[in-house]
Amino acid sequence: MSGPGEGSAATGRYDNPSAGGGWTGAVRRRAVAALPPDKLLPDTQPTYMASWIYVFGVLTVASLIVVLATGGVLALKGPAWWHVSGTGKYVNGLHLWSVELFMFFMVIHLWGKFFMAAWRGRRALTWVTGTVCFFTSVGTAFTGYLVQQNFDSQWIAGQAKDGLNSVGIGAFFNVLDFGQMLMWHIVLFPFVLGLLTAWHVLLVRWRGIVPPIGASDPASDGTASPTPSPEGTP
Repeated sequence: MSGPGEGSAATGRYDNPSAGGGWTGAVRRRAVAALPPDKLLPDTQPTYMASWIYVFGVLTVASLIVVLATGGVLALKGPAWWHVSGTGKYVNGLHLWSVELFMFFMVIHLWGKFFMAAWRGRRALTWVTGTVCFFTSVGTAFTGYLVQQNFDSQWIAGQAKDGLNSVGIGAFFNVLDFGQMLMWHIVLFPFVLGLLTAWHVLLVRWRGIVPPIGASDPASDGTASPTPSPEGTP
């Protein structure tokens, strides 16, 4: 017989999942308490989310997924592939236009949330992480232009060199060093951007979707469940 909180070797189940478990159990309990499954992956949304302004957040994330996927293929294949091969040019085009859409959707998303005062209801950290994502994306896009391996990238690097040297960071962030810029573009910036995006989405799930100004806010009035949208309404 297994005692309270002890696992069964046959089933892998626990008689009392809330007891024991060490630090892993404590982390699990806190995570489930903050983001229970119905809150992490809800199947209903508040009625005010029928507005189009709420669509641009998920469009930004969807574009980012395409950016990372196509960018990973380009990084594995190298410059010769995306400049010469027909398939490489196609994947390079997908990467370019997914970046364009990503920045377009993100700017609309940021401006929309700015005019909605999206930091209301203890959502300041959600707003901050989204803003930092934007600035990180600017750095990622800039280094992407520098690693195209064409005359555009050479001209951009030559112009940027003087500006960066004038503020004293040219020795650390050398835009004329292709290898360094490539690592910033495909490793460092995407890693930071991915972490910030995941953090931002989890904060949105934790605090809830910000309502329009003047509407009832579940994060402020203590109601846990959102008002489901009418049948057939997105």
